[in-house]
Amino acid sequence: MSFSAILSQIAAESGFAALATNWQSGVMILISFVLIYLAIVKKFEPLLLLPIAFGMFLANLPMSGVFSYFYEIEHWYDAGVIGVMYAGVKSSLFPCLMFLAVGAMTDFGPLMANPISLLLGAAAQLGIYCAFIFANATGMFTPQQAAAIGIIGGADGPTAIYVANNLAPELVAPIAVAAYSYMALIPMIQPPIMRALTTKKERVIKMAQLRKVSKTEKVIFPVFVTAFCSLLLPSVAPLLGMLMLGNLMRECGVVERLSDTAQNALCNIITIMLGLSVGATAQGAIFLKPQTLAIIAMGLAAFCFSTVGGLLLGKVLCIVTKGKINPLIGSAGVSAVPMAARVAQLEGAKANPTNFLLMHAMGPNVAGVIGSAVAAGFFLTVF
Repeated sequence: MSFSAILSQIAAESGFAALATNWQSGVMILISFVLIYLAIVKKFEPLLLLPIAFGMFLANLPMSGVFSYFYEIEHWYDAGVIGVMYAGVKSSLFPCLMFLAVGAMTDFGPLMANPISLLLGAAAQLGIYCAFIFANATGMFTPQQAAAIGIIGGADGPTAIYVANNLAPELVAPIAVAAYSYMALIPMIQPPIMRALTTKKERVIKMAQLRKVSKTEKVIFPVFVTAFCSLLLPSVAPLLGMLMLGNLMRECGVVERLSDTAQNALCNIITIMLGLSVGATAQGAIFLKPQTLAIIAMGLAAFCFSTVGGLLLGKVLCIVTKGKINPLIGSAGVSAVPMAARVAQLEGAKANPTNFLLMHAMGPNVAGVIGSAVAAGFFLTVF
């Protein structure tokens, strides 16, 4: 065989040749580059967005062999390195472990110090039910699929994956990508809505310092919430139980090593594997379909409606309390912890540099985590 023939064969069998005939993968690679740019240059939640974007990039490289679904192969170990990781997503292992890590990092003190935060967290689940109603009304999706799509509005990736695995496993990929992408893009999505629905007078409101919550309250809280919610909606026990176990390890003060592992090593490991797995599911041939694009659009609408719901109730409470509550903290009721709370803090500081809303916003923020888990339990019980 001549040298030119060898070069021709290599060129014909290379990924470049395959990419030339697969425009969908090319589009997804370009999208992954945009997400990598947002993660590195704009710093939009890079810990989450960067592994998602790179997983999307790797999976769309033709013939890379990094990701295959189990039903496409004979042996599980032939699924590729990211394909094997995806088993943790498909089995709901990663979502539950991530909730354990989130619980270990979460301080429920602001919620207990200001119980009205529960209302804001509940109002910010508005997008879940709006998206469910709209998806069901389109006729494109079954009620189970519509419920799984609606959970995107809670801005809670682990919960979205958990519900999709149980109600609509065929939609896990687009739902997971939408949920995690919108979580990472909170600093871009929420501020315009916050400025549109609140006045400058409302944004400058300074809130009174929260009361100190005792250690006893903090230890009892996760046990009580787990018992009450799991007895009310048993299907929510895996998610909420792991969340509250992590929080109990944090607050009890006798398992510092376990708490530290959950907050740092475990969280970082699961973030890498979950991000890569979720990103790798965004394969061009599967992802660029009308149904998938509709899910992405409805997920964004759900997220926006959730932000609106929290802000509107925040405005109502501002009026009822005669200006003691800054409506901006209502936007933190979506359960993206602590991203949404940080955005509320930044917007409040722009209006009033002396304003410090972070701890006040953490109340609705952690209430949103519980709220989205309860909404998931409700859907799982009904469907």
